[in-house]
Amino acid sequence: MMKTPGWRAIAGLLAAAFLLGACAAPPSTEAARRIRLPMGYIPNVQYAPFYVAVDRGYFREEGIELEFDYAFETDGVALVGAGELPFSLASGEQVLLARAQELPVTYVYAWWQGYPVAVAAPVASGIQTPADLVGKRIGIPVLAGASFIGYQALMRAAGVPPESARLEVIGFNQVESLLAGQTEAAVVYANNEPIQLEHLGMPVTVLRVADYVPLSSNGLITNEATLASDPELVRGMLRALRRGVDDVLADPDAAFEVCKRYVEGLEEMDPTVQREVLEASMEFWRGERAGWSDPQAWENMQDVLLETELLKAPIDLERAFSNDYLP
Repeated sequence: MMKTPGWRAIAGLLAAAFLLGACAAPPSTEAARRIRLPMGYIPNVQYAPFYVAVDRGYFREEGIELEFDYAFETDGVALVGAGELPFSLASGEQVLLARAQELPVTYVYAWWQGYPVAVAAPVASGIQTPADLVGKRIGIPVLAGASFIGYQALMRAAGVPPESARLEVIGFNQVESLLAGQTEAAVVYANNEPIQLEHLGMPVTVLRVADYVPLSSNGLITNEATLASDPELVRGMLRALRRGVDDVLADPDAAFEVCKRYVEGLEEMDPTVQREVLEASMEFWRGERAGWSDPQAWENMQDVLLETELLKAPIDLERAFSNDYLP
């Protein structure tokens, strides 16, 4: 999941978008439309569906020339909300916070079907449930964004007061903090840090938010103007994205090879770790209906934002997301 700065109304950074169905539209005879897509994070194997879809010409077949922009997530949300870009990747909480700021963004494709934030603790600590975190020192990147939202949701869903543990801001140093014993647990992404820790000789227990409560996660957003004026562009974008996701799920080995052409230095990284990161990410992309947003996940996300006072009042969720443009 994308690790990015939080919304401008919140201090800090935001920690970390597809199955059988419709065929792609035939290749366009017109020049492809160049679209810059803010990704929200550095080049990474977690973007394999986009790399595969570009590499195999799926976006091109839809008349789209995709350009990857590894800018902050909130920058992408702001640009889409202002109508300067038609699409961006964003997480569910950012959509709700943006709409609270009267930015007309709409989430149209639930790339991640599960919220990947988790709390990891060394197996030797004996921590096995959220209740075991009471009184413990928990490292967290920042007190905002996906990590903070995920922690709050996990504890509340388990009936444990979030304030019963001691959160310590450690930046994105969860692996180092746990290895050094500086914290007893850490808020992580289940598809990343636990894999690193296992390979460094520290087996961990992972308490995944997705196992306790569904939350709206990372996906593709657009704006109301684009939906009204160019719905076929939106549908084409989603068709290409879905084909990319399907291909990765069907053949992750081939997808990993494609990633090497888009992620600079990937071949110099530990290939075993990076391959496992891809596999772990894939588990969060699987769902009964590719790209479908669960209304309850949006209700749950709004509840957490209201309870933490990051959102001051409920918003109209029916305008925050749509399943009407799915392939």
